[in-house]
Amino acid sequence: MSATSGPRPATRRRLATAGFHLGAGTLSVLWLLPIALVLVTSVRTFDDIAANGLGGLPHSFTLDGFRQAWVDGGQQRALINSMLVTVPTVLITLTLASMAAFALSRYELPLRRTLLLLMLGGNLLPPQILLIPVSRISESLGLYDTLYALIGVQIGFGVGFYVFVLYGFMRSLPVEIQQAAVIDGASPWQIYSRIVLPLTRPALAALSALSFTWIFNDLLWAITVLRTDSQMPITASLIGLQGQYVSMWNVIAAGSVIAAAPTVLVFLRFQRHFVAGLNLGAVK
Repeated sequence: MSATSGPRPATRRRLATAGFHLGAGTLSVLWLLPIALVLVTSVRTFDDIAANGLGGLPHSFTLDGFRQAWVDGGQQRALINSMLVTVPTVLITLTLASMAAFALSRYELPLRRTLLLLMLGGNLLPPQILLIPVSRISESLGLYDTLYALIGVQIGFGVGFYVFVLYGFMRSLPVEIQQAAVIDGASPWQIYSRIVLPLTRPALAALSALSFTWIFNDLLWAITVLRTDSQMPITASLIGLQGQYVSMWNVIAAGSVIAAAPTVLVFLRFQRHFVAGLNLGAVK
């Protein structure tokens, strides 16, 4: 019987699996380490950090950093501003996008492909080149330094992408369903609201979770169309918090935890929709 020159296939598979899990575990630890550092720092006292260093072992526990960030640092008002911007923007954007996607996907409209390419092309533009035009337009409309300006900007830059995604999803729905509804005398609005929209609920749920995260975490457009500190959302208020508490890392870390908490909760609630959202628009 001849000797084999290398490990057997089963052994190679086990080694490959072990290597994959080792690599994935290492990357997970490296990714979670900064998050754990922020969480631990947020519950330490300033004296503990000053005495033992930012990366040292904690010797104290307090929630006073959260109180300072929430009350004195203005995080309470900033979180309300973020919710006042995020929730209406998600609802309005997905409503408009679903209507447009329904019309483009279920009816033979002229220049349909051109409209879709324009919507997609608009999302490919670097936002930095549009900062000054957007700021000037908001000033000319009298909306500068208001939450309405930020809502309008988020709707304008988000609706094109959502239309493109929902178009691909709605195109995959069987056309026989719509034909049967037309035979039964259903109007286009009834087909949209009673047939297509319920069938599109998984895609809408995924986009709702994704868009909530994107809009809530946005910083660029907030500092472009807003100026007053009382109008800033929570991501922009973190900049002011760092300026107010320059060396008080426990307060800054507590503010970061407060800012991240809503998106973490949304992710935990809709995590399966996040995964499903990776394949949205890919159905032919």
